[in-house]
Amino acid sequence: MSVIDLAASPSDLRALAEQSNAWPFEQAKAIVARLKKNPKDEVLFETGYGPSGLPHIGTFGEVARTTMVRHAFRVLTEDKIKTRLLAFSDDMDGLRKVPDNVPNREMLASHLGKPLSRIPDPFSNEYPSFGAHNNARLRAFLDTFGFDYEFASSTDYYTSGRFDAALLRMLERLEAVMKIMLPSLREERAATYSPFLPICPRTGMVLYVPIVEHDVKAGTVSYDDPETKERVTVPVTGGHCKLQWKPDWAMRWFALGVDYEMAGKDLIDSVKLSGKICSALGGTPPEGFNYELFLDEKGQKISKSKGNGLTIDEWLRYASPESLSLFMYREPKAAKRLYFDVIPRNVDDYQQFLDGFTRQDAKQQLANPVWHIHSGKPPKADMPVTFQLLLTLVSSSNAENAETLWGFIGRYRPGVTPQTHPKLDAMVGYAINYYRDFVAPTKQFREPTEGERAALQDLRDALSQLPPGSSAEDIQNVVYEIGRREPFLDQVKKGKDGRPGVSLDWFNMLYQVLLGQEKGPRFGSFVAVYGVSNAVNMIDGALARSA
Repeated sequence: MSVIDLAASPSDLRALAEQSNAWPFEQAKAIVARLKKNPKDEVLFETGYGPSGLPHIGTFGEVARTTMVRHAFRVLTEDKIKTRLLAFSDDMDGLRKVPDNVPNREMLASHLGKPLSRIPDPFSNEYPSFGAHNNARLRAFLDTFGFDYEFASSTDYYTSGRFDAALLRMLERLEAVMKIMLPSLREERAATYSPFLPICPRTGMVLYVPIVEHDVKAGTVSYDDPETKERVTVPVTGGHCKLQWKPDWAMRWFALGVDYEMAGKDLIDSVKLSGKICSALGGTPPEGFNYELFLDEKGQKISKSKGNGLTIDEWLRYASPESLSLFMYREPKAAKRLYFDVIPRNVDDYQQFLDGFTRQDAKQQLANPVWHIHSGKPPKADMPVTFQLLLTLVSSSNAENAETLWGFIGRYRPGVTPQTHPKLDAMVGYAINYYRDFVAPTKQFREPTEGERAALQDLRDALSQLPPGSSAEDIQNVVYEIGRREPFLDQVKKGKDGRPGVSLDWFNMLYQVLLGQEKGPRFGSFVAVYGVSNAVNMIDGALARSA
């Protein structure tokens, strides 16, 4: 089997997958090994979401990556074991601080300490709570991507009694849990720590108070109200208490039988502690790995409450969902900047992976990101131009509408229209948005040196002599030949004729002087789409500007 036959038998595909070292398969193999020790009829994958802030791309990334592992597991088991993906929202957590990127912050401040599901929606009256609003935002996006998942609310699970048996087990094993938690805490916090956080019947707040008594048989805990000083006894079940988050995580793994959950690198110690607590309850901690964190343009960790970095909606204003999935697939254990300037590369790299897929052998295809992004069924590649080329076209023509760009594309690729290539039409819109928001505001034309002016004049004359309909390759050869001069010679890289090559400085100069940008696509391809006469006029304009 030289390439993967989409009609291949499950056993043939499994045999290939077992030999693959793509990271989703490596993760899935750990789950397969887990099942050999403890067989199950169903495997549960879980992702977590803290709805104290709007969903960001990191939240999506966890679902996307887990989905990739889930599909890899299905291939390795020939889909003979049922799988589920639970997107769990911790909406019963108390609001500790007001996020920076939400309206009605004063109103939210008046509800600090209450569960997110019991705080009014600061955005509108559309949802019953702040937590419900953010949950809806998450679900809408996951639905847009077509993820196969089940949504779960912490509040629903606590108040419905779904967690009651596990909470009673936590109360029963309280001493063992405390022995695990206390060494990890500062002395001051350890003195008053309890895994159980009562929900105050009087104020509705999540209370971080010492538990002065607990009754395993009655299933209750008692505390002294910090304001009235009265002794209050509440059940640990039915939503009258919630757990501190590390015991809560462990309880959830135990109660639901979670088999796989990944987490950020900043939670390595928390995963270990929660795993020990899960074991103390009588459960088996899930498989998983710790992914690196996303960083903003300043190299700082992305935070939902700060609203730094990119939002889901922002990425989709400038690029396709598939490009975002590629960003998530790549090097999950390496820290990556998640900012606007990473978008163009991921858009074009996705197309390159897609273009190369059918030319790869079976082993290479299983390592190709598009196989995992599309659950083993990548679409046919059909993108006549690159995103970088579109950006350069917008920049060179100052295009404010898609019709202008399609005029260039139609001349370069006759028969290619918005109707025949809807994905390209979408990319045209992305390119215009990206140019308006990020390229145009920072556009600066560099003044050419005298030597560069002479080279530009020679390039202008050479282009004007090209016959109509010259190919991108013919144009590139002319550009290359004109650049074969000082200071652009590359003595190390030789041309086909053995003469010195041309350094990137030549091509960078063309973009800096002609287009006011640092880099661009292959210049010959750009001129072929833009038009030789338009390119000649552009050079004339640059020479006139710098005269």
